[in-house]
Amino acid sequence: MSETAVLDAPLKAIGFEIGLVSAEEVNGRLKVTDVCCQPFRVLHGGISALIAEALASIGACVAAGFIRVAGIQLTINHHRSAPVGSEVFARAVPVSVGRTIQVWEVHLWKTDTDSDQEKVLIASSKVTCLSNMPVPHDAKDVGETLRKYAKL
Repeated sequence: MSETAVLDAPLKAIGFEIGLVSAEEVNGRLKVTDVCCQPFRVLHGGISALIAEALASIGACVAAGFIRVAGIQLTINHHRSAPVGSEVFARAVPVSVGRTIQVWEVHLWKTDTDSDQEKVLIASSKVTCLSNMPVPHDAKDVGETLRKYAKL
């Protein structure tokens, strides 16, 4: 089973692959396919929002010491489109990591498939997460699962 499938099933369902997981950065890639497009064959804005919240939440969980976090606010701006066949690179980094509130910034770029040097910003997002939340009894192993994939 892939790292993405273990860490975030909705990301895996759209074809996103997580690259790096740490308290300082979470990143990954998506090949834009019909599965994640709106009818005009460009990346759906809701998919960009899903990626932003997922990456920020994963990073916030690591930064909080592998305890439960929840996104409480998401803002996203869509700057350009990414048509079917495009490669998208997403990167989340913390802006502020407190004991109860964290703010993460997430950017999504359309990349040249031949070179990561050529990037076009397609979306930018801020995600606010609440941390130090109680963990449900049936989810006690989530922190340990994430710890296996995090670069500490």
